[in-house]
Amino acid sequence: MSEPASISSGIAKRYATAIFELARETKSLKSLETDVTALDGALNISEDLRGLIASPVYTRDQVSRAITALATKMGLSQAVTGALGLMAQKRRLFALPQVLVALRALIAQEKGEVTAEVTSAKPLSKAQETEIASTLKARVGKEINLKLAVDESLIGGLVIKVGSQMIDSSIRAQLAALKNSMKEVG
Repeated sequence: MSEPASISSGIAKRYATAIFELARETKSLKSLETDVTALDGALNISEDLRGLIASPVYTRDQVSRAITALATKMGLSQAVTGALGLMAQKRRLFALPQVLVALRALIAQEKGEVTAEVTSAKPLSKAQETEIASTLKARVGKEINLKLAVDESLIGGLVIKVGSQMIDSSIRAQLAALKNSMKEVG
């Protein structure tokens, strides 16, 4: 891991732990989970927000006012709003995506859940999602929280990541394996 990446992951873990502990003490983990989902969605759809948290062009006060106004408009909890304001004042908002990932992991751990990243070539039906979740639950022994993504380059099949394990049953992977085995033969 590169030094800047390890520094920002360390920062993210500290902020996430502080926010999580505060939410747990105030018994507001459910609202924290809602806030994390809302912020993650906002980061995914808003290029302006991604630019705001990453750009050194804006002053601390400008970023702090903007992020506080955004948090208020989104109806985020006081703990998250305060943490965002502090991160803005300390110029640490660049770590926000990693903070959200760490918070999701802490919330899932508290609830006894495991997140499974499922990438498919086309969107899955509800029945397929349910079947994948139940199969993974039987294999892992914990509740499964699916994080779905679509990647048409897979051609077909699935790529499933649960913790450090990965199951790649995509046609792209099978074609790559066939190509490699044919190179070895000829």
